[in-house]
Amino acid sequence: MSLERALAAIAATPRQMIDDLAAMIACDTSFPPGSGYASFAELMTTLLEPLDFAFERVRVPESLWRTRQGDAEGARVNLIARPVGAVPDPARTCNLYFHTDTVPPGDGWTRPPLALTQESGRLYGRGSADMKGSIAAALMAVRSARLHGVELRFDPVFLLCTDEEGGLYPGIRYLAEQGRVEGHLLSYNGGAAPRIWGGCFGSIDLAIRVEGRGAHSGDPGDGVNAFEAALPIVNALHALKPVVEARVSAMPAPPHFKGEPLRSRLTLAAGHGGSKGSSLPARFDLLVNRRYAPEERFDDVMAELESAIAVGQRRSNAVNVSHEIIGHLAPVSDPGGPHWPRWQAALAHGFGYAADDFRRWGASTSSDMGWVQQAGIQEILLGGLSRPDNATHAPDEFTTLDDLIALAQATLLYLADDFQPSVPPAQ
Repeated sequence: MSLERALAAIAATPRQMIDDLAAMIACDTSFPPGSGYASFAELMTTLLEPLDFAFERVRVPESLWRTRQGDAEGARVNLIARPVGAVPDPARTCNLYFHTDTVPPGDGWTRPPLALTQESGRLYGRGSADMKGSIAAALMAVRSARLHGVELRFDPVFLLCTDEEGGLYPGIRYLAEQGRVEGHLLSYNGGAAPRIWGGCFGSIDLAIRVEGRGAHSGDPGDGVNAFEAALPIVNALHALKPVVEARVSAMPAPPHFKGEPLRSRLTLAAGHGGSKGSSLPARFDLLVNRRYAPEERFDDVMAELESAIAVGQRRSNAVNVSHEIIGHLAPVSDPGGPHWPRWQAALAHGFGYAADDFRRWGASTSSDMGWVQQAGIQEILLGGLSRPDNATHAPDEFTTLDDLIALAQATLLYLADDFQPSVPPAQ
């Protein structure tokens, strides 16, 4: 009866969840630069402390995340929140993982990006779907369990981590490598869908710097135009693109791929250089993103990129060419395990899915969970709020109140000792 009351209360009294989400959205944790992590940790401490949690702040050393690009600023503060009195026990611990950073608001918003706007059941704001809304839902689940005396099978440990949206060294990687993640892990970096996670691709952000020699454009003398010197390198990478994208993965593709396979990807993502027409640019910076399947080896991927850069450099008059990895997420492979049937059942109850709705699929997008697997934790559950139409990473990002309630209820069911699910068939 206590579990039923707690579930009903989530649906009947969502105001606290909405208020929590509003406070989270107002705390700017955009990456770059990621300078708001300490403030967000303070906010989450304020929200979780009344629910009898104890806290530990873990900073990723600057030597691990600092790059020459200089777009990351501020302490990389990760917050671990454990129930007071919980005895460390891998069998009882469920780590609830969230990344606390968002992409920058960007242009094109018709509502304030860093304030919650509620309209017709939609909740607008940067991070509402990815993934501060998920934090608010999990917080509501624990709050309702405490208020209504629900006994929990698993001790929920909140892992509120840095630099998933970019950066060289995500916070969850550091925690996992330092042995700070015990028990199994539920990542909320997914979508509101009847999905059995099949894994995801890795991602490399490679910054390439082409140096020339500045000069007056009307009298260049021995100047070297870095923009023009970069073109052979751009062309060599662009020639590599169809070679890379001919490779397919055995990982099952999402339903919206309509039978097409998941492919490796190479994207010329950004280019910057020069300031005015009267000067030759002395430097040109190029950003390349490479999505690589679990079947590909990181060393082979990097060697292929470096070979293309070298081919372009031989055709260029650049004074110097250098490159640096400024972001890296390892691929996730086969994250299944013994807790998945219970989580499937909880999702089915929370969102109203039928057992035969569930399908297993992967993604050519990326996650920081690959580093967790490399640290020795293979099983990773996946949930969240993202849907194809809720403008994740775009202007007017939103989630819905219905999805917040459903995710909160699913989380409560999964944690609750009284939940005795009928196991949906895995496919």
